Amino acid sequence: MLWRDFLQLALRSLTAHRLRSFLTLLGIGVGIAAVILLTSIGEGLHRFVLQEFTQFGTNIIKVTPGKTGARGGPPGLPSTTRELTLDDAAALARAPYVTGITPTVSGNSEVRANGRVRRTFIMGAGAQMQQVFSMRVKSGRFLPPDDAAHARAFVVLGATLKRELFGNANALGERLQIGGERYRVIGVMESKGQFLGIDLDDAAYIPAARALALYNRDGLMEINVTYNEGVSAARAAAEVRKVMRARHGREDFTLTTQEDMLATLSNILGILTAAVGALGGISLLVGGVGIVTIMTIAVAERTAEIGLLVALGARRTTILGLFLGEAVALAAIGGAVGLAVGAGLAQLVGLAVPALPVSTPWRFVAIAEALAVLIGLTAGVLPARRAARLDPVEALRAQ
Repeated sequence: MLWRDFLQLALRSLTAHRLRSFLTLLGIGVGIAAVILLTSIGEGLHRFVLQEFTQFGTNIIKVTPGKTGARGGPPGLPSTTRELTLDDAAALARAPYVTGITPTVSGNSEVRANGRVRRTFIMGAGAQMQQVFSMRVKSGRFLPPDDAAHARAFVVLGATLKRELFGNANALGERLQIGGERYRVIGVMESKGQFLGIDLDDAAYIPAARALALYNRDGLMEINVTYNEGVSAARAAAEVRKVMRARHGREDFTLTTQEDMLATLSNILGILTAAVGALGGISLLVGGVGIVTIMTIAVAERTAEIGLLVALGARRTTILGLFLGEAVALAAIGGAVGLAVGAGLAQLVGLAVPALPVSTPWRFVAIAEALAVLIGLTAGVLPARRAARLDPVEALRAQ
């Protein structure tokens, strides 16, 4: 049989039963659309989280007190872990490859100014915090590099906090109260947005030494260090570890590089994207069952036609290929429709939620379409083999 006749016969059999073919296409199409939509949302979430972390730079090392490991007791029990101090931060500033450091102490307090009161996030930081976290001052200046023992009562306001306390008026030089102390406003930050649920615009930045006193803490929560571009994270971390070991006498601290954190997040989110795609793939299996059912019915209905083709000289392989071709065509066309619908729905989600950078991963598009064709091929094997094995005399007698 010529290829042209082969294709014509296969397409004619599909168009002869339009409703049945449409329902079969719909089963595969819904499965593919579900895979594309879910993986697009998963990929968008992936990009969103990575963007949240990389907006502060990628060459950051975080030093936290306590060694991550199997030792120790339940959380909340007294610990002998040595606290991180401002002197530790000063020592790290002199380490090789280090370009900036900022000690961090944070909490939540009421801020009073201009006859208004607002409870907000307070961050005790160092003078280099804006360079470390790639933040900018909109007006005024950031905290000066005062001696830790004599840090002046200066405060820098986030954009939202400034607006809530002072409106459109100039806040520079104004006084406000945090806890029991009065601070003078010396700067206002540019808008930075939220990070892991913390609104950095609704925050006040004060010297770390004063934050320690404000929250009655003996040690810092963490020290963030930036290092030279082009230097590997492992090499920079080794120098930081060397300095901290020399000061503490042992490794009672934990280093977390931004590179390690991003790699871990990327792996977790990649698994999440694949998992939601697999959930959508269940619909594909349902579509495959539909193809098996439809093709089995088609063989039963076309028994006489198959017998006539064999009697006229059609080979068994031709009959097999004819029914397999019909099954693959149904799956491929349904997959193409599902791809269009899934991508369209993903774009609508992106428009409805602008903060989520929904993106259709083309590798999943190719995998989904290939999977649809494979399901069609697999689902059509049994009905096609049954058609090819029909005895022509018995098949003609069925007419």
